[in-house]
Amino acid sequence: MNTKYLMVASSILFALTGLVCSFVPEEILKFLHLESQSLFTLIIQLLGALYLGFAILNWTAKSNLIGSIYSKPVSLGNFLHFLAGGLALAKYYSKHTADTVLIAPIVIYLIFAIAFGLVFSGRHEFKKPV
Repeated sequence: MNTKYLMVASSILFALTGLVCSFVPEEILKFLHLESQSLFTLIIQLLGALYLGFAILNWTAKSNLIGSIYSKPVSLGNFLHFLAGGLALAKYYSKHTADTVLIAPIVIYLIFAIAFGLVFSGRHEFKKPV
């Protein structure tokens, strides 16, 4: 498996999410039908900063050999983020099935969790990124 495509795809997902959270937190609160309070706005902007940090981490590591013993912290961090995030989204959705907008993020998160799980476990053939 050439992990370059996985790293690029995840960095694009993180960058888009981070930019949206950083620059339009008020609109996100309106979409979620939450009161626009400065603390909620700050939390969403901090979340955007986290996503942007992960985006730059994955983007700069895209040319490295990722998996098993190579860049283990990068693969483990991504695996943990996508697994925990996917499970949290799925748990929320199980109690709020009317929020069908969550189906796409759940599927995306769990696909990335599986991919990074395979990379982390070393159960694929390593290819040097081009």
